[in-house]
Amino acid sequence: MNTILNISAYKFVPLHDAPALKVALLERAVALRLKGTILLAEEGINLFLAGLAHDVRSFVAQLHTDARFSDIAPKESWSDNQPFKKMLVKVKREIIRMDHPTIKPADGRAPAVTAATVKRWLDAGVDDAGRRVVTLDTRNDFEVDAGTFDGAIDWRITKFTEFPKALRDHKADLQDKTVVSFCTGGIRCEKAAILMREEGLEHVYQLEGGILKYFEEVGGAHYSGGCFVFDERRAVDSALATMPLPK
Repeated sequence: MNTILNISAYKFVPLHDAPALKVALLERAVALRLKGTILLAEEGINLFLAGLAHDVRSFVAQLHTDARFSDIAPKESWSDNQPFKKMLVKVKREIIRMDHPTIKPADGRAPAVTAATVKRWLDAGVDDAGRRVVTLDTRNDFEVDAGTFDGAIDWRITKFTEFPKALRDHKADLQDKTVVSFCTGGIRCEKAAILMREEGLEHVYQLEGGILKYFEEVGGAHYSGGCFVFDERRAVDSALATMPLPK
C-alpha cells in the first residue's frame, strides 16, 4: 500500500535570508518526521520531500505562510517506502547550477506551455501556427537513458553547466522550429528556455512542471520509458509509480 507521499517543487524568488531559512526549514521538517533535500540559494528554493501525507501537507501549508512561497504547488507521487535516508537542507550558489549568472528566472520566465498543449502539438507534429515542434531534453545523459519523449533532442550532456556550450554548438539546428524544453520537474528547462531566448531563438517554450507534471496530467503519450528521480526509487513510470531502470 502506498503510504508515503513524495513531493517536489521549486520557485525562483530572491532569498536574502537563506542561512536563517535553512535553520527554520530543517527544524520544521525534522519535527514533522520528513526526509529529503531542500536547496536554498539567493535565486530561490528547490525541494524534494517524503513522509506521511498529513505531515508533508502540514509542511507545505506552513511554507505557504511565507509570501515568497505562497504559490508553490508541489508535484505529488506515492511510494510504499520512504525513498530518502535523511533530511538535508543546504545553502548553495544556485538551486540548479548553470554557471551563467545573467540567467535570472526571478526577473522573468520564458513562456511556458501546459502538458495538454504539448500533447496536442505532438499529436499534430506542429504548433498552433503550423510550425514544426521539437522537444529538447535538458537533463543529463544518464537521466535521458531512463526514458524521454519520442524523438527528443538529446545533446548527451553530463552536467547542466555543459548546456550553454551545447546550445551554441547546435543552435542552428533549432532555427525556425518551435522548441519545447523539458526536464524532470521544470527547474532546468526553465533556465534553459531563458538562455535559448537570449541566444536569439524566437519560438522556445518550457514544459510547465516538467515530465512529472506531464505524467500527472496526460499520462505517457509520446513518451517512452520512465522518469529518473534522485531518490531511492530511481525512476517512476507514467502512472508515477516506482519502476525498475532499464539495464
